[in-house]
Amino acid sequence: VQLQASGGGLVQAGGSLRLSCSASRSIVSINAMGWYRQAPGKQREAVASIRRVGTATYTTTYADSVKGRFTISRDNAKNMVYLQMNSLKPEDTAVYYCAADDRIRYWGQGTQVTVSS
Repeated sequence: VQLQASGGGLVQAGGSLRLSCSASRSIVSINAMGWYRQAPGKQREAVASIRRVGTATYTTTYADSVKGRFTISRDNAKNMVYLQMNSLKPEDTAVYYCAADDRIRYWGQGTQVTVSS
C-alpha cells in the first residue's frame, strides 16, 4: 500500500492543523494505522495509532505528550486516516509520517509541521 500524507504547514502556538493520509488501496483489511513524527536531531517517535479490535471497533493510543490535544481517526470508505492536532506547541514541530501495519509496516512520505512560538 502506498501512503501519502498532507496537511502540514506553519502555525502559531495554540493553533490547529489536520493531517490527512491517503492510501492507494482499501484500508479495511489493515488492522493498524498510525502517525509518527521526527524532529531534527531526534529519533522517530509514535504519536498516535488506531487499531481494529473487533468487526467495526477500533481502539486508539496516543503518546503522553499529545494526549488530550491530538485525535486520530480513519475513514475506511475513503481510504483515509486523519490526525487532528489542537493546541499545538513549538515542541510539536517535526516531520509527520503516516504508517500502515499490514504484515509489514508501510511508510508514507512526511509532511512538515512547524509551530512557532
